[in-house]
Amino acid sequence: MIKHLRSAADLDAPTATLILDTAAEMAALAGREVKKLPTLRGRTVVNLFYEDSTRTRISFEAAAKRLSADVINFSAKGSSVSKGESLKDTALTLQAMGADAVVIRHPASGAPHRLASWVDGSVVNAGDGTHEHPTQALLDAYTMRSRLGRLDGLRVAIVGDVLHSRVARSNVLLLTTLGAQVTLVGPPTLIPVDIAAALSPATKVSYDLDSVLPDMDVVMMLRVQTERMQDSYFPSAREYSRRYGLDLARMRKLPEHAIVMHPGPMNRGMEITPEVADSSRSTIVEQVANGVSARMAVLYLLLGGKA
Repeated sequence: MIKHLRSAADLDAPTATLILDTAAEMAALAGREVKKLPTLRGRTVVNLFYEDSTRTRISFEAAAKRLSADVINFSAKGSSVSKGESLKDTALTLQAMGADAVVIRHPASGAPHRLASWVDGSVVNAGDGTHEHPTQALLDAYTMRSRLGRLDGLRVAIVGDVLHSRVARSNVLLLTTLGAQVTLVGPPTLIPVDIAAALSPATKVSYDLDSVLPDMDVVMMLRVQTERMQDSYFPSAREYSRRYGLDLARMRKLPEHAIVMHPGPMNRGMEITPEVADSSRSTIVEQVANGVSARMAVLYLLLGGKA
């Protein structure tokens, strides 16, 4: 097994499949009265979050605790970081405390790679800038496989703000590694010109959502990240919703078996309507539950299991 999970590119097909298979075993724990395993007893997992997060931080905390690890939650707010402490000095502090794994979310792309050079323990990327979010891609792939029974040959549309989406980058890398066919869809201003070729030569790009829907097995809607936008990338929220929002009329264009995904948090009414988000085709709530299983699998294999 790899020592760190800094990018979805760290995973080859056998390793990614092992993580997904292990996640399926971890998911079986959810039905037990006692959900904990003693696997990581005595190990310390630090959640090092420099950005606000709800789903990811809680998911990693739940995953580590279900494996009986000791969990330290570190928030940049209210810490020495607010006094100017560097990432390196924080890393050395964690190293001195004996952290076996550090889960990091940071606004700077590449921060997990730098952290891995300063600590002896495993580093897990929980989102770095606009770069990557590999465990989100793993839980998304697990959700697709659970719902549709396979990943190889699946046709997946990733729709919306690809430019600022670390989720999109990690999903393209992981899904193509596992044999899926990915199409990036959105306005030209939100799809970097060279991103498809850079991430995977097999990845396609389309600027017309309606034309791709009838051929898709999965449609993954991305949140429009207005907090990262310094310029106007589209005329208005209403115009974006009209061209790239998923409503009931568009959902009916999908094949009957197709599913709808969203990494959250959602801008309801903009990229996805409430009727679609709450429909039987939506996997959004499942993704949250599956996130704990996928992250349990990652921590287990990095710290306690074998690959």
